[in-house]
Order: sequence, then C-alpha cells, then structure tokens
Amino acid sequence: MSQTFHRFSELFAQLGLPADEQGISHFLATHSPLPHDVALPDAPFWTTAQATFLREELLKDADWAEMIDQLNIALRSADSAD
Repeated sequence: MSQTFHRFSELFAQLGLPADEQGISHFLATHSPLPHDVALPDAPFWTTAQATFLREELLKDADWAEMIDQLNIALRSADSAD
C-alpha cells in the first residue's frame, strides 16, 4: 500500500483556510495556544465540516494524520507564530 505525504500548506487548503505562509502564520497566531484539555477537533474555531474531517482522518490514521498532528503541536505552542 502506498502512502501519500502531504505538506502543511496542503492541510490548510484541504480545510478551506488560506494556505500561504502569511495565512498559516495568521491562523496560528490567532488560535494559539490551544488549551491542552481541548482536543484539536473540538476547538471552537472549526466549522462542523473541518472538525469532522480532522476527527475522521485521525481515527483512520489516514494520510493526513501526520500533518494534523503537526497542526495540533503548532496550535499548542504559545510561540507557534514565531
């Protein structure tokens, strides 16, 4: 079975968010730090469709899981926009 590897910007595009460097930095600065007691898909800033995508891809350990994990780490860091 082949596995597809995605870039961070592709995850943002998949989520319907600005996927350029400035858009990603702005999103991370706006939504960080995400409290550790809030699961990434449960964060209040996602639409229902975005939250469902994140939850399903993590549960399936799908191709997107690695990038979703990176997004989770980035949002938990107070310095993620630096």
